[in-house]
Order: sequence, then C-alpha cells, then structure tokens
Amino acid sequence: MERLSLQTLDRVPEGWRPPYDPRELSTGIVHLGIGAFHRAHQALYTQLAMGKAGVGSWGICGVTERSPAVAEVLAPQDCLYSVVVSSPAATSLQVAGAVREVLFARQQAGLLAERLSSPATGVVTLTVTEKGYRMEPATGELRSNDPELEADAAGRAPETVLGQLAGGLEARMRAGGPPITVLCCDNMPANGERLRRLVKAYCRLLPPGRADRLLAWCEENVSFPSSVVDRIVPAPTDADRAKAAELLGLEDQAAIVTEPFSQWVLEDRFAGPRPAWEEAGAQLVADVAPYETMKLRLLNGSHSALAYLGALAGHDLIADAIGAPGFESYVRGLMDLDMTPTLSPPAGFDLAGYKDALLERFANPVLRHKTTQVAMDGSQKLPYRLLAPARERLAAGAVPRHACLAVAAWMRYVSAGENDKGEPLPLEDPLAGRLRAAVSGLSTAPQVAGALLGLREVFPAELAEDPRFRQVVTEDLATLARHGASAAVAALAAG
Repeated sequence: MERLSLQTLDRVPEGWRPPYDPRELSTGIVHLGIGAFHRAHQALYTQLAMGKAGVGSWGICGVTERSPAVAEVLAPQDCLYSVVVSSPAATSLQVAGAVREVLFARQQAGLLAERLSSPATGVVTLTVTEKGYRMEPATGELRSNDPELEADAAGRAPETVLGQLAGGLEARMRAGGPPITVLCCDNMPANGERLRRLVKAYCRLLPPGRADRLLAWCEENVSFPSSVVDRIVPAPTDADRAKAAELLGLEDQAAIVTEPFSQWVLEDRFAGPRPAWEEAGAQLVADVAPYETMKLRLLNGSHSALAYLGALAGHDLIADAIGAPGFESYVRGLMDLDMTPTLSPPAGFDLAGYKDALLERFANPVLRHKTTQVAMDGSQKLPYRLLAPARERLAAGAVPRHACLAVAAWMRYVSAGENDKGEPLPLEDPLAGRLRAAVSGLSTAPQVAGALLGLREVFPAELAEDPRFRQVVTEDLATLARHGASAAVAALAAG
C-alpha cells in the first residue's frame, strides 16, 4: 500500500483533503510539543481557520521534545496525517495539512531559534504537559536548583522548553523582531499567566545584563494569553492506523483517532496577528477562568479519578471503567457534590448538560483511552484537578468524600505497584523516584498516607494537615487495600 503524502493526496476524496494546497502555506506558528493532542486539536482549528479566511500564512512548525519519533513518522508523509473522528454513531476522516515542518529540538536547536526569531512567526503555542514546565506542582513556581534549567541558562544548546522559548525570544529581540504571542494550551489554571511567570523566573537565571534586557523586552513585546482546550485524544495504536488505512486506501503511520467533541476557549489578548480561529469555532473571551475551572475539575478531575480507581480495579480502558457497576454513579457524585459547588459557570452555561455530555464522552467505546495513560504524571495533575477543589470544600465546612477516594486511589496506585488482580501498574511520573522512596518499606494505610501527604511538592501543608482530609483519605486507602477499588466505589456510590 502506498503511503499518504503530497504525491498521493489527490487519491484522497476531495472532502477529506485540506481546504488548500499545503505546498502554498508559509509558516506563522511554532508549536512546542507536537503530540497527538495538538495534531487533533489546535492544528485542525488552524487548518479550518485558514480555509475559511483564505489565508495561507499560518502553517505550523511543530517541535518534538523528547524523541524524534513524531518527526520520523511525519517526514516521509510530507507532514500530512489523518484524523479519524469516531463515535458509536458515526466515523469521519480529515487529512490535516497545517503542519509543514517538524523539528527535533535537541538536534536542531539552532533551527528552532531561527523559527522563533523569524518575523513571519506571530504565535508560539505549547502542549508539553504539566511536567514540561519544570515547576513545583503544588505552587506553580519554577523548580529551584533544577540542573537542566541551570545548564540551559549557562549556555548549552537548550534542552528544556523554557530554555528553548527564552532563547528564541532573546534571538528575536536581538534581530529586532516584531511582538509575538506565546499561547499555553496545557491543562493548568491561569496557564498563560503561569507561563509568563515561569519564563520570567527562567530569565533571572541568565547573567544579569542579559536577563534585565530580555525581561524588559518581553514586557513590551510578548503576550501570554490563557486558554482552555478540550478534546479526548488517546495515544494512537496499530488498530487506529489500520482503520485510517482502510478508509484512505493509503498507509498513514501518523494517523490518530479522536472524539467528535472539541472546544477551544482563548483569552483575547494577542500581541500581533493571529489565525482567525473564531472562524473555526474557537471562543474568544475576556476571561477564560470560569471555563478553565469547569474543565479542570469536571473533566480532568473525573478523568483522573476514573483512571486510578479503574486501573486498580483491573480496567484497561476508561470506557470499561465508567461502564463497571457503581463507577458512573461515583463520577456523578464527584462532579455534583465535590466539584460543582466550587464553580462559577458563565451566564447561561448549561452545566447539567455539560456533565451529562462528559459521562457520555467517557463511555465512548471507540476511544480506546487507557486508564494507565490518563494516570501518568499524577503528582503534576492532582493539585489542580482534585486537591484545589478539596481545599475549597473543606474551607466551606464540607468533606469532599469522592475526591478523597480519588486521592487515596492515587496513593494506592503509587504504593502498591499492582492492581487488585495482582497485575503490575506502571508508575510514569517525574517524581517517581521521590514517590517510591517515600513509601519504601511502608505497609499500613496510616504510614503510606502520612508519607505521601508529607510531600510538599504535591500536597500544600494546609490541606495535608487538615485532620478531616487526612482521616478520610487514610480510611479510604485502608478500604482500597482490604477490599479493592470496585468495592470502595460501590460503597461510596451507594451512599
């Protein structure tokens, strides 16, 4: 079977092709962290925006951070790939052509700085996950004494995202380049402002003269709007690639599968030109905070809870977990009792409908979203998704029982290393060493809970020392160890 590429694009049905000739695009966006999510979300919004506006100046230079794998898959296909949108009701396909170049940052640092400093580049977007920012998850501040950040600031070819970004901005400043927008698309509260503070903190690691000049230039020429992104995009599998090949009649090693739902909310604060993303369905608003809090707590918080409890119960997929006895009732309780009282939805927003839609999205059997994939990097995710709303409920005098069970499930996942069937569970987390060391040799629930609650990188002292939170989490951890996740969920769901 021939491979998808510019040479074979004319064999793709016209309605599935990009709404322009990809050869005619020029690059206007640099994207750091070009994984499956970006390719199924922001890249498609950009493609549709260019098609509707008839503007071809927003092609994307994608940057892969940890390995050259994405670049190696996309390069033979001229950076074309297919997105299969699938639900039990229907399946559709779109070939994406907005990405025109992919760089591997660690081997092409000079070319990346060139792209970032180019006057044609108007927007830098990022999806590098929470751990990519090298910050303390409990505080959102730059990790102190990080040797990788220090090495970048000392002058090596930058290997951290902050080093790459600051280096590119400095090159742009020296070249007299125009203002630029840096748009964070990762799941963090106030992600734009947080990234601005992290870049500023990194710049202070540079020699004083350079730091002062770059900080002053950024203050005048760089904007950091916040955004909210929402679409479930599992890691692509061989089955996904086979499905795309069946539909296309062409081999596509970069194919991805996603759900029909997609949302992008953008703070309307750009330093210069940008794609007409609103023409593609994005929402431009003055304040993204209400949307952000809803998404982080209702979708991401529920997703994490499902991941840890589902993985412990032996469920491979999120759809399997939500379909197991008691799990949907548990998630409904988590959203209604522990999350909803902490929210302030925008006027007219259908919150009940949003929660119903989330349950339906979790249950989509076509999306083979692994519980262990969602469970990755828990130390970075819990503070925003579960711990922040738990603190607010405790401050209001209520004990967030469903959130406590989710936190206990994370502790069990970390400390047991296996599910309730005795099968191993992977611990993929930037703090994996710290987590393993903290629970090493401990066996009882009070010991394990006490050790993990003592990690200030994850748990703020105010929450960790709250006797109500500490007691319920410890009791839930003991229940999980004695009776398993399925029984714990069923008991709480039954009230």
